[in-house]
Parts: sequence; structure tokens; C-alpha cells
Amino acid sequence: MIDWTQEEADRTLAEIKKRSTTDPEFRALALSKPAAAIAKINSKKLPTGFQVKFIDNSGPVKSFVLPDPIARVEELSDAELEQAAGGDNNIHVRIDL
Repeated sequence: MIDWTQEEADRTLAEIKKRSTTDPEFRALALSKPAAAIAKINSKKLPTGFQVKFIDNSGPVKSFVLPDPIARVEELSDAELEQAAGGDNNIHVRIDL
């Protein structure tokens, strides 16, 4: 199966958002059976193992999506931080005559 392109996914999501604001039956379908709602907009199958969940953000409870976690990296030493920042602020020039 060919994966979706980012452009295709963005277009599909935009259409789902648009339609869910004006079509209560489609909105209910998106909330209860997201893959079926997606299939109404884009006939291309979702990649195997890929799951989608739509959340109704109306009413007093608001939902916020957290960013994906990033892998923890070891902290840099002061010397490594200085090197990454461009070294020390002194300019060193060597002139050979």
C-alpha cells in the first residue's frame, strides 16, 4: 500500500473539518467511526496500523493536542555549548610574515 502524502493528508483533514461544521450526521460519523468518515472524503485506504481519533471540542471542556515527545539527549558540557554557540567572543588573528 502506498502511504499518503502530507499534502493529501492535509487536504483530507481540511475537508473533514469543513464538512463537520455544517453536516451533523457527518460530524457524528467522524466522532464514532473516524476511518469511515475519512473514506467518505478520500477513497485511499489509511496505512496499516494507522489510527485516527476526532474529538468534539465544543462545550465547556476544551482539548489540546500535546506535541510529540522528543528523545532525551545528554546535556552538553559548558565547553560544548560554547563551541556550538561559535566559541569564545575573542577574535584571534594570525599573520605570518
